[in-house]
Amino acid sequence: MPKLDLSQLPWRTGSGYPGKLAEACKGRSVQPLGDPGGLSQFGVNIVRLEPGAASSLRHYHMEQDEFVMVTEGSCTLIDDQGAHEMQPGDCAAFPAGEANGHHLVNRSDKPAAFLVVGTRTETETGYYSDLDMMVKFARSEFTFTRKDGSPLTADQTGEDT
Repeated sequence: MPKLDLSQLPWRTGSGYPGKLAEACKGRSVQPLGDPGGLSQFGVNIVRLEPGAASSLRHYHMEQDEFVMVTEGSCTLIDDQGAHEMQPGDCAAFPAGEANGHHLVNRSDKPAAFLVVGTRTETETGYYSDLDMMVKFARSEFTFTRKDGSPLTADQTGEDT
């Protein structure tokens, strides 16, 4: 496989979260590396966080392992054990099925970035530690609901009614 030219790979900004829940990820950009490299068994992305941005809402996966390594700047990993400062070269691993809600936040005044590698599965269920929210992935679509599977309401997502 030829070397990937990162300058030619597009960045995606924001998130797929419903309503105002997406605001936590304002300032987050993702550069997919696995797809352009032809990988099918695991995903690889560079995630860039502007100051104040979060990588995601605090979550954990039931079917997919996740690994992160900070590559630039300073990030704060927030998980069920608290806040952990991470510098370039620092890594964290999140095994599938381990109920340890996590995300990274850029609390500094400079941009930060990290590499994330995760298992690809045909389906996935994720849970959000700080919200009554679950996500299911199937047929290339994400569906957000309450943890019991019932629909999210406008007061949960901050959407205007």
